[in-house]
Amino acid sequence: MLWILLQVGVALAALRFALALLTRRRHRQTCATMVVLGSGGHTAEMLRLFKNFDASVYRPRVYVAAATDALSGVKATAFEKAWAGIPGKGSDPSGPAYQQAVIPRSREVGQSWTSSALSTAHAMLYALALVFRARPDLVLVNGPGTCIPICLSALLARMLGVATAKIVYVESIARVYRLSLSGKILYHARLASIFFVQWPELQAKYPRSVLAGRLM
Repeated sequence: MLWILLQVGVALAALRFALALLTRRRHRQTCATMVVLGSGGHTAEMLRLFKNFDASVYRPRVYVAAATDALSGVKATAFEKAWAGIPGKGSDPSGPAYQQAVIPRSREVGQSWTSSALSTAHAMLYALALVFRARPDLVLVNGPGTCIPICLSALLARMLGVATAKIVYVESIARVYRLSLSGKILYHARLASIFFVQWPELQAKYPRSVLAGRLM
């Protein structure tokens, strides 16, 4: 058994080394960022938060939404156009440094847990391909169900050395006393590198979270 474990460890180390060689990048001062959007107010909150970031640093940007969420992509496009027009915002002078991507929705409202597991597994296939292709340094999420397969894929990419893929979770300002379902999953599974909440009542209940105060 010890010999088998040793072989597995060596194989994993070799795989990580090979992937690191395949995916290594030149030293740069930018942060490849993946932003997960979602219906039900998630996109509006995320874009209000993200407008305070420096566009010249947090690029290239990938906005991810569920395939059934048509409005989030429209809002992201409008956001980028408005952002590019703000003097001194630091937008890339050579052109837009962003793209949009969609993955299947992992769970619909009211969907059973059994079928949700299957749809989430389906979404994971698309999320893995997206994350491994984009290799984000930062994954910024605030609670839509779409973030679960993205965060799991980011965790795997980080474990394999494909990407830095630090996950920053910001719970919705609407959550005062209880975490959202996505928040509970990320908090209890310890998937997020840092977990922000916006209310002291919520931070008191979840002590590993960080009280950010009202961000939006």
